[in-house]
Amino acid sequence: MNESLAKAKSALRDSIRARLNTISPEKRAAESVQLCALFKATRHWQTANAVLFFAPLPDEPDLWPLLTTALALGKTVALPRFDSVTKDYRAARILNPATDVTTGAFGIREPVGHCPELPLNRLDLVLVPGVAFDAQGWRLGRGKAFYDRLLTQVRGTTCGVAFDEQIVEAIPREPHDVRLTCILTPTRLIET
Repeated sequence: MNESLAKAKSALRDSIRARLNTISPEKRAAESVQLCALFKATRHWQTANAVLFFAPLPDEPDLWPLLTTALALGKTVALPRFDSVTKDYRAARILNPATDVTTGAFGIREPVGHCPELPLNRLDLVLVPGVAFDAQGWRLGRGKAFYDRLLTQVRGTTCGVAFDEQIVEAIPREPHDVRLTCILTPTRLIET
């Protein structure tokens, strides 16, 4: 990555983090509920049989309630699990969040070791966290390219999940960046 692009990405991450720090915990919780309700009405959610969720960090929208809804509806549910050998994330199926999830790499909840791996190309829907997104479907992650590598193997819908404060005019891009199918916020679904 060239130096000017690295600086632009770093500056954007800092700017978005500052915006996110202004959101109160109460507003975060209320907007997460709105986001879940909006998403349940979309065709992406309604037609998906196999869904890769993510365990939210404190500054990310919380879609965890949809995970339990998906299980109750009979959908196949997976979470990313870090592979310490390959240094990549893989999808692993969970049946019960109470027994199949533990704190894993980087302090993020992930499936325990006995949960079977689910091929990424068998997923109908992948919910994608990020620091910032634009309306064209580009995403700025946390800087390790974990999701970019994971997304190259996905054939289903890829949906960025964000607060409205994380939507920007344009994301600085690199050749390895993967464009998303849509972006979901508490107020809208942006088809890209």
